[in-house]
Amino acid sequence: MPTATNGSVSLHYDREGEGQSVVFVSEAGLGGWLWGWQHAALAGPSETVVWDRRGTGRSDAPPGPYSLEDLVSDLEAVLAECEITNAHLVGCGLGGAISLRAARDSSRVGTLTLFGTASRADAFDLESLAASPEDDEALRTSLETAFSDAFLEAQADVVDGIVDWRADGDADPAGWDAQLAALEEFDATDWLIEVTQPTQVIHGGADELVAPAAGENLANGLPRGEYVELEGAGHLCFIERSRTVNDRLAGFLEAHVDAE
Repeated sequence: MPTATNGSVSLHYDREGEGQSVVFVSEAGLGGWLWGWQHAALAGPSETVVWDRRGTGRSDAPPGPYSLEDLVSDLEAVLAECEITNAHLVGCGLGGAISLRAARDSSRVGTLTLFGTASRADAFDLESLAASPEDDEALRTSLETAFSDAFLEAQADVVDGIVDWRADGDADPAGWDAQLAALEEFDATDWLIEVTQPTQVIHGGADELVAPAAGENLANGLPRGEYVELEGAGHLCFIERSRTVNDRLAGFLEAHVDAE
């Protein structure tokens, strides 16, 4: 089982494919299953890395609360272990905040793709997504705020699969609390100008956890930010509109790898 180590914390990751390195950074409390739709599409032409944040899945779960600096340091440890010097980070929610901070502080970040991300803690409302992995009904109910009603009605089989994956790979309640604590003091508004990497901010138009206006404000505050809204999609819009998102990701990567 491949692992990176940050101090005494062991971090599990999966690595597949060759080419430019695409590293996925999950939403608070959610396991690596979250990126299955993108990982399958990009592995091959790209090297993909999916890792379990501390407190999640097969990684260690030291007592919380965790700071944003802890989680950015964990990401840096994974990049170093994989000898990645130019990572194309793809993050959602808390994962987007981690990616932004890493882009400011690390020399290993080439581009950013951010879903459901804002520049300030008060724009995130992620608590309703938290659920114990031992309670299938709570896991299912919490998805009502993550997806649009249309998706939940039309993709019942997919939702069933997600519940199973969450039961196997999500953080327990202590892990959720520890990770959400990392967002409490997050405020990037004063230093967004320092994040000079090409960045696409993709937001579901029906996101109930981070308002689309917050995503648009984030993109506008970045020197090389671009905002894309997916009409009618929820917070986890990259699952709802996976084909559209995967095409956009592939094009974005191709454009910026060619520019290197």
